[in-house]
Amino acid sequence: MIRITLDKTLEKLNITRYELSKRTGIQYQIIDNYYKNKVKRYDSYILERICMALDCKIEDIIEFKK
Repeated sequence: MIRITLDKTLEKLNITRYELSKRTGIQYQIIDNYYKNKVKRYDSYILERICMALDCKIEDIIEFKK
């Protein structure tokens, strides 16, 4: 199972979804869907923008559980 852990990462970095939306240029609603783990298909462009804005690795926002 793949799970987006953006909520934990943002909390750790003390950044709001609104701030992330501003940093990435991605609509708030899209960021909110990733935050709430409601995304069915992951867009590599969005994941890349999030990682660049947060200066983190993909492993910091996605986890895989067997």
